Amino acid sequence: MTATTAAARAHARAQEAAATTTERPFVPPATWPHALPAGVGAGDLVWAESLAPGTSTSAVLAAGTTLQLTDADGGACAHLVLLRAGAPWERLNVADTVKVLWQAYVTTGHVLLTDQGRAMATVVADTSGQHDALCGASAPALFTTTAAKHGLDGRDVPPSLTFFQGVRVAPDGTLSDPVGAGAGAVLALRLEMPAVVLLANSPHPLQPADAPPGGNLHVLAWPGETTRPQDAQWTRSPEARRAYDATRTDRLARGTA
Repeated sequence: MTATTAAARAHARAQEAAATTTERPFVPPATWPHALPAGVGAGDLVWAESLAPGTSTSAVLAAGTTLQLTDADGGACAHLVLLRAGAPWERLNVADTVKVLWQAYVTTGHVLLTDQGRAMATVVADTSGQHDALCGASAPALFTTTAAKHGLDGRDVPPSLTFFQGVRVAPDGTLSDPVGAGAGAVLALRLEMPAVVLLANSPHPLQPADAPPGGNLHVLAWPGETTRPQDAQWTRSPEARRAYDATRTDRLARGTA
């Protein structure tokens, strides 16, 4: 089948033609074959990928970019790590995101904080309501492998935030089994600073052994603007305002505002 260069080329091209349209990155992103968010054209996309269960991916995205994740089949479990592009020692701090904002259950309006107290991203849409900021990822090796593509190693990867598989804390402190919202659930983030995005689609650590297999995760991103002082989100809470102020002050100091 690959005894000659010509045969090897023909085989490779046949494999590409046989690839499914549901489990691969789309290059250019404008070739994305599925539905687009309202108001977003195919030419607006800077990232389009369908992530199969048990795989990971990454991208470097600019401040203001909207990152939309969709549980395509109802079985996705998206684990997210964010690191500041160009300064990866500043990164998403899930513990502070929960503690400082007085809320363990992430949904629309939640601000994702860095370990410097700055706003790293804002949840701008959520039709799922089933997420987890407590348990972390089940397959940290996926993140280590993906981080290596950006010159990082396991020491650079902080605890992750999980979307589409939610757990709840009972009065006695025990955690429920993870629960999904079903096929088509959407979560969208707006990046408040440039970020290295690491994503893994792997089972939740508390997923029962007899749970059905996971599903595909659709990933889309397109450019936009960061949260502004005149936006209602900026003063959603005193804690949010301080985080946005800290990010804006840092942008001004760097001359990137």
